[in-house]
Amino acid sequence: MNYPNTKKIDTFTIQLNGKSCQAMSGETVVDVARREGIEIPTLCHDTRLEPAGACRVCLVEVEGQRRLQPGCAWKVHPDMKVTTESDRIQKHRTVLYSMYMADHELDADGLPVETANTNQLRELCKTIEPMNLEPVEAPRVGRPGDENPYIEFKPDLCILCARCTRYCDEVEAVNAITLAFRGSETTISTAGERGLIDTSCELCGGCIDTCPTGALVEKKAPKNLVSLETKTTRSTCNFCGVGCQLDLHSHNGRVVKITSPEPGETLNDGNLCVKGRFAYDFVHHEDRITEPLIRGEDGELHPVSWDEAIAAVAEGLTKVKERHGADSLGFISSSRCTGEENYLMQKLSRAAFGTNNIHQCAAT
Repeated sequence: MNYPNTKKIDTFTIQLNGKSCQAMSGETVVDVARREGIEIPTLCHDTRLEPAGACRVCLVEVEGQRRLQPGCAWKVHPDMKVTTESDRIQKHRTVLYSMYMADHELDADGLPVETANTNQLRELCKTIEPMNLEPVEAPRVGRPGDENPYIEFKPDLCILCARCTRYCDEVEAVNAITLAFRGSETTISTAGERGLIDTSCELCGGCIDTCPTGALVEKKAPKNLVSLETKTTRSTCNFCGVGCQLDLHSHNGRVVKITSPEPGETLNDGNLCVKGRFAYDFVHHEDRITEPLIRGEDGELHPVSWDEAIAAVAEGLTKVKERHGADSLGFISSSRCTGEENYLMQKLSRAAFGTNNIHQCAAT
């Protein structure tokens, strides 16, 4: 059967470093290369964003093109020939990384400094013998008076790749931050250079997550987080029923930061809201209840096992039903639960106890 208005995807062959590779119309050189296990370094590239070709790290040789071309934005076509590693490309990377290093704050090892975020530029600079360039004093400005509790901008580490502004525009559709000023003074700013709280910013922290150099960092995280020995645990956010996946980073048994899995891995595609990313203080709050409690004959609450707690709840509900009838019971489920959990709650109400008195708080 032929379906109308169905777009056909053309497949064809291209040459990557002399190897024949299958490609599809609309793909870029980086897309095909990564599928083939060929790593092309990038800084401004994020699979959730439209290619920008801003950082010039991913330049490759394309047969027939006089200049090196950005692999993240260059669309493939049949029979094209691409080289991703050569003396010319390595020379370009050496000059480019050295220029970035001349424009950035360096540590004692002569590498771009680390912050609470992984600095991808720092890792790339380890792959070259840097040129001895004079340091550049770029007059980029930050937002020193920004009193928002979560996001800090370090302009000395910014490479103007615009991943943060593009994320704010293309993914969040908020447009709270933008590239402002001109020339060497270009920086990441807001309307009227106001603090994020006074803008349309939702404080989701997506700009932190996508920043490749650590110029945008989380204020709550330890400054030396990258050097700490942390344990990463995959979990599900419990602030609503969407089921966003997140990674808990813990040190000495305490959560010190939350990040999202890589884009494309889970249903939230690398995104989190302000609660999912920053609201983890409750985990170690002294008033948090971490085990079931049952009130004893002395009137005090005592810790018990989950089996004991569930048995006590079942016994109590059954006694109420026997004494006053099924409709004397009412069940309420939470919007923080998953769809499956809410389904089980209404099944418990209707099938197990025989009442339709079941409600979900999201319905009000």
